[in-house]
Amino acid sequence: MRLLLVEDDRDLARLLKKNLEKAGYAVDVSHDGIEGEYLGNEGVYELAILDLGLPQRNGMTVLKNWRAQQNGLPVLILTARDAWYEKVDGFKAGADDYLAKPFHVKELLVRINALLHRFHQLPGGDNVQVGGLILDQDHQQVVTENGKRIDLTGAEFKLLRYFLLHRGQVISKSTLNEQLYDFDSDKDSNVIEVYVNHLRRKLGKERFETRRGQGYIFKDESS
Repeated sequence: MRLLLVEDDRDLARLLKKNLEKAGYAVDVSHDGIEGEYLGNEGVYELAILDLGLPQRNGMTVLKNWRAQQNGLPVLILTARDAWYEKVDGFKAGADDYLAKPFHVKELLVRINALLHRFHQLPGGDNVQVGGLILDQDHQQVVTENGKRIDLTGAEFKLLRYFLLHRGQVISKSTLNEQLYDFDSDKDSNVIEVYVNHLRRKLGKERFETRRGQGYIFKDESS
């Protein structure tokens, strides 16, 4: 799951990136509004965390430009501007959530989780529940229909969360690769097949169908 963080405070950006990666997200960081707006239009992110007080182009203009271009990327505004009327302006401009600084990282993480669940039309809560599986995001484990709790590696957790949120959709290897790594990482699309096979061994090969020349589809047996 890949997120875009647009934040000009470099110390805060480093801290947030570290915590978001620990929570299983790949994170790209931009420190100004022009680059942030460009990246947000690339179509590879599941959510953007957007500061308002950005150099070169302020965050409110970035958000308005995204929405004017029919860009539906979920956006969480993270800013020191905490007056009620500033929050109203943010939501009117197209924000999906608004968190004022100072904040606790745990609150940011649960708000991101809630936004992603809402965007993908899943019930709220800490865990992702799809097709009889429960993905425990705090412990990066999955619980099967019969109650068996299975440990996941970091890559397996990232891939399974993306599959569950995009259940029933054909997902290409290149898309899975984009969601596994940020743009500073060395990417190897060949490892996707290896990780999908790991998930098949742990959860059953029938859950992950291969569509030749297209990619993979997670089969939600409950639907």
